[in-house]
Amino acid sequence: MQTVDVIIPTYKPNEKLKKIITLLEQQTHPVQKIILINTEQKYFDHFFYSTGFLEQYKNIVVRHISKYEFDHGATRRMGVELSTADYFVCMTDDAVPLNETLIENLLKHHAEPMVAVSYARQCVPKKCGEIERFSRKFNYPLESRVKSLKDLPELGIKTYFCSDVCAMYNRQVYNLLDGFVKRAIFNEDMLFAAKAMDAGYQVAYAADAKVRHYHKYNNLTQLRRNFDNGVSQAMHPDVFAKVPATKEGKRLVKATVEHLKKVGKKKQIPGFYVTCAYKYIGFFLGKHYKKLPKWLIAKCTSNPIFFKKGVGSEVHINPAYGYGRSQKEDEWAEKEKLKCK
Repeated sequence: MQTVDVIIPTYKPNEKLKKIITLLEQQTHPVQKIILINTEQKYFDHFFYSTGFLEQYKNIVVRHISKYEFDHGATRRMGVELSTADYFVCMTDDAVPLNETLIENLLKHHAEPMVAVSYARQCVPKKCGEIERFSRKFNYPLESRVKSLKDLPELGIKTYFCSDVCAMYNRQVYNLLDGFVKRAIFNEDMLFAAKAMDAGYQVAYAADAKVRHYHKYNNLTQLRRNFDNGVSQAMHPDVFAKVPATKEGKRLVKATVEHLKKVGKKKQIPGFYVTCAYKYIGFFLGKHYKKLPKWLIAKCTSNPIFFKKGVGSEVHINPAYGYGRSQKEDEWAEKEKLKCK
């Protein structure tokens, strides 16, 4: 039987993480190890202290890092290094499997030998707003699909779309391609997908593998997330310059407005346009971050530590840290104190 590990970066865990672990332990295709790469041990210990929850399971591996050390690429690379399975699944700590067949359904899409990664469908509950529900259906349709470079003329940037909210990777292919980028503010999943496709591999969207995942972001948070997305795309022009994201964004806006009219929710359209404006401003500023002053970048990003460490520098994770602040973080804090004197 092919072995599967699950890697979950965690930060300030809550009851949702317990639900995720419980469902992963009940999968029809067994999970060999659940690897938790946790940011800031104090929050983790506070949540799990005296619950006995983790002690129920013998296959959970926990490693702690500091907030300074977290990186979307390096942290997941660390998780993969702790995995010995044939396939590994990257998940987020707020993506709850919808049933016990998540792993089985992701894995079956790897029956095609050229599939490097498969990613799950993200579902939202009925309590979510009309716009959120429609956007999820737009990005995660009911039909599965295998994508390759030949789909670029039709799908544009969606060709490379892949989400580490829940995605399964072929470990052999991952190793061959040297895995995730070592430094990423955003899009480590899409960057790997693009690299895999350039090497002749495919990406499978597994509509039958489902997780519940949604957010209720305000407009300022949307601006910051899209700023980081813009920064990521500016840092990797080799991938994103040839497939502009704005075309797909316009298509989503148009489809959403038409949907709101169709379902009698026209009153939501003005607010939707305002949110779109925030998203576009954030993305535009992110694409041109090199021209912005440091103070404005700090206001716009959702990840200021990424810029404090230096955009071009690699992150070296030391598992001995993670009890609040790392040695590098302490050194940086001391330098900041001296500047203020």
